[in-house]
Amino acid sequence: MRYDLVLFDNDGVLVDSEPISNRLLAAYLTELGHPTSYEDSIRDYMGSAMHRVHDLVQERTGQRLPEDFDDVFHGRVFAAFERELKPVDGVAEVLEKLAVDEVPYCVASSGSHERIRVGHRTTGLDRWFDDERIFSSQDVGRGKPAPDLFLHAAERMGAAPERCVVVEDSPLGVQAALAAGMDVYGFTAMTPAARLTGATGLFGSMGELADVLV
Repeated sequence: MRYDLVLFDNDGVLVDSEPISNRLLAAYLTELGHPTSYEDSIRDYMGSAMHRVHDLVQERTGQRLPEDFDDVFHGRVFAAFERELKPVDGVAEVLEKLAVDEVPYCVASSGSHERIRVGHRTTGLDRWFDDERIFSSQDVGRGKPAPDLFLHAAERMGAAPERCVVVEDSPLGVQAALAAGMDVYGFTAMTPAARLTGATGLFGSMGELADVLV
């Protein structure tokens, strides 16, 4: 099937940011008295918007995170991005193929607009994504697993949900895509296939993805 729109998650799909951000999130939460391992962070927060971190900590401990939590965390993440961030191997070739074949695409991420843009500038992926192709959970208020972000992006890009495909690497993202009525392909580089329940298909490398999308 040739899709009318390909919606990419950002972290872990376009840029290899999940190891960096989850390492720093686990360390910061632990520093604040909420012991969290890297594995805990991957399990609980990968693919989610920042409000989920606040909500889960308060639910589990009855305590609120500091008001400047997001600012401090993102400052640490952006500094690490400048030193360490790379594009996901093979993703530039996928984007090139979509562009050549004139398949519309965009990014729909739980991350903030600033986070998306910092990551793209650092990795050189900004050449593929102008402002009209960037959508954040900031645009809709509710992040994944709610379908709002994907539905908003599809509407803005002029595509019907049933003609869209989402590329995701987190269980929350797969749930959001399914709730939006879209096909979804799960990237298994960091997430075991068994956790991406309901995905239309699974792939382990960007080379496999290119053959599916066009």
